[in-house]
Amino acid sequence: MTTVPPFTLGIEEEYLLVDLETRDLRAAPEGLIAACAEALDGRVTPEFLACQAEVGTAVCATIAEARSDLARLRRTVAEVAADYGLAPIAASCHPFSDWKDQSHTDKARYNDLERALGGVARRMLICGMHVHVGIPNEDLRIELMNQMRYFLPHLLALSASSPFWQGQDTRLASYRLTVFDNLPRTGLPPVFDGWSAYQRACAGLIDLGVIEDTTKIWWDLRPSHRFPTLETRICDVSPRLEDALSIAALVQCIARMLWRLREKNQQWRLYETMHIEENRWRALRYGGSEGLIDWGRREIRPLPELIGDLHGLIAEDADALGCTDEIARLHRMVAEGTSAQRQRDVLEEATGRGLTGRDAMVAVVDHLIAEYHADL
Repeated sequence: MTTVPPFTLGIEEEYLLVDLETRDLRAAPEGLIAACAEALDGRVTPEFLACQAEVGTAVCATIAEARSDLARLRRTVAEVAADYGLAPIAASCHPFSDWKDQSHTDKARYNDLERALGGVARRMLICGMHVHVGIPNEDLRIELMNQMRYFLPHLLALSASSPFWQGQDTRLASYRLTVFDNLPRTGLPPVFDGWSAYQRACAGLIDLGVIEDTTKIWWDLRPSHRFPTLETRICDVSPRLEDALSIAALVQCIARMLWRLREKNQQWRLYETMHIEENRWRALRYGGSEGLIDWGRREIRPLPELIGDLHGLIAEDADALGCTDEIARLHRMVAEGTSAQRQRDVLEEATGRGLTGRDAMVAVVDHLIAEYHADL
């Protein structure tokens, strides 16, 4: 009898901490992270930069469990931060702060990272969302990773939330990814012929002392080092809780759909890396506004059509996993546009009211604070 993977969910999110008076980034005061960790069983930790915080849900059997857990994490971080005159925002780049004004967290792991990466690490004023899907079988994990690469641009197109950098409109939907791509061992994962091949490739770096372990492999999608999961890492963090949950549910459903095809002795076609990278660029540049390339049809198609097709492919899986509402919400997300577009709309409205420069960007930060709290 076939063993069905559990397809459990785990969600990690990174937040930026902004001063409620100035809307600038501010390093977490001594005690803030500790207070959050105490209230949340250690599931809040510092990130590389002192103005960041990271949260991680427990292992969740369903999206309903994930909603309850992630809402509690977001709510508690906001409540504790408020005691220190701060507010978290779930956006992948701060609209106007300068990375040169930030300091990294004084922790052995981060000190080593700063030494190893130099100036590249200092620019890491970015936040993301990682989604873990439980797949205990190691060879199956690699097999699904190979096929799931195709859908990574779709996830980025939905999640893009970083149009601004140091007070400038980058004209990109996800500037975060351009910063992250400066690190080594990022981007699309290679295609591997099973778990052993993946281990051999990683061992080549570990044995030479280039990296200590596979936590230093930062692909858009990877087998987790710590958990029996496939970890999707391409997404910008979503300002709105419900958007984050719909994207997480989509990751979970795609994984189950690909497994289901396998059970029928089928698989998703393995497309050329350069073709997937072209869609990755389109998602990074435009979000969903200019569509993605449908490599089966060999034409550029609007994102609403592609999400409609994808919904049809995973409808059975959404039903089995109990996330039909979250998947249905993807259509609303596409219709409303990305966070990147909403941020630009707020800036345009603020400019129309006569605000300029930093004052107009402060309105964008206010918008991000409001969206963080909207679903809590």
